[in-house]
Amino acid sequence: MTGGKDKSALVLFSGGQDSTLCLAWALERYDRVESVGFDYGQRHRIELECRKKVLREIRALFPEWSERLGPDHMIDLSALGQISETSLTRETEFKMAENGLPNTFVPGRNLVFFVYAAALGYRRTIKSLIGGMCETDFSGYPDCRDETLQTLAKAIRLGTDEEFTIETPLMWQSKAQTWALTENIGGKLLVELVAEHTHSCYRGTRGKRHDWGYGCAECPACDLRAKGHREWRAMTAKPVTAEQ
Repeated sequence: MTGGKDKSALVLFSGGQDSTLCLAWALERYDRVESVGFDYGQRHRIELECRKKVLREIRALFPEWSERLGPDHMIDLSALGQISETSLTRETEFKMAENGLPNTFVPGRNLVFFVYAAALGYRRTIKSLIGGMCETDFSGYPDCRDETLQTLAKAIRLGTDEEFTIETPLMWQSKAQTWALTENIGGKLLVELVAEHTHSCYRGTRGKRHDWGYGCAECPACDLRAKGHREWRAMTAKPVTAEQ
């Protein structure tokens, strides 16, 4: 088992595809893994219910991970939603803002998440903080960039006088590679768990099941997830030979 000196990690866990994979990734590498979620008044609040199901399914389907999976924590960040006029916290259409960023961008969200996670980790004696941020397949969010997060990690170390680290195992992965990594880590069982129980749709839609999971199939999150799934399936499809 690898990991930090205390071999423990705290995963920022939303109940979505990327954070679920990060949780599985951490459970493969650390002796003790805890999870933390944030309620910031998000429009797709269904993810808060989905995260409970994902944790339950992981414990049931992966006994070797269940032994390492510790407590789950939920932090109320409703004030963040109150000051964020975005389409993730308001019933508005998804579009590009005048600054060139999509209006799904919640300013400072990931910065706040990691600061609160560090405060929790300090109390829980967990110094490895893990998040599913990605610079390869992202929506232009500046707080998903590797430079942003590693600069934040340095500030957290200076501000706590503790050796905190921020790990982002998906930082350079495309969504297709994310699906592939899911299968590599947990096989078809984990792929099906992600498709059936995780939630990414910004509209909170869970009426129709697609091969990639539930969602409206129209919002930016659904589009990215569906496109990645198609590309992954194309990558793994067996080539047809003349004999076939």
